[in-house]
Amino acid sequence: MEEFKQELPAKELLEMYSSTIYRIAYSHTHNKADAEDITQNVFLKYISADKKWRSEEHRKAWLIRVAVNCTNDFVTSAHYRHKAYTEELPDIGAEDQRGFGEKSDVYYAVQSLPEKYRIPIHLFYYEDMSIAEIASATATKEATVKSQLSRARDMLRKILKEESV
Repeated sequence: MEEFKQELPAKELLEMYSSTIYRIAYSHTHNKADAEDITQNVFLKYISADKKWRSEEHRKAWLIRVAVNCTNDFVTSAHYRHKAYTEELPDIGAEDQRGFGEKSDVYYAVQSLPEKYRIPIHLFYYEDMSIAEIASATATKEATVKSQLSRARDMLRKILKEESV
């Protein structure tokens, strides 16, 4: 097992976590520039945080929690609510997708879910986080995460079934 490094060089930290944070932000904002701004804000918060990390998983959970909080703050801000987007889901190039891969019906179905269901689905399937990790990162109970995942799966089944008809 690799030794845990309390401090990581900025470049290494960015390589490890920028795509995860960007995907979280983009899945909520549907806007490349906003997702990049949120990603930058998360790393600024990391730099200014005076924390001791217990493990790499602790650092990752903290970054994801901050990403979710920054994204929630952004999408509930007056600036975002009054911003007029010309495209619902912009078609970004493969080099900008940062791990999204090809967009499919499932991707668009997930994006159509209400945010409280989209976050756990994203973290569970796209970030491979366990229910316990999601509960910790989102400051909710494990039972709540399980319920949200179950309801989201049911919604996705209905959405995808309607699209295939």
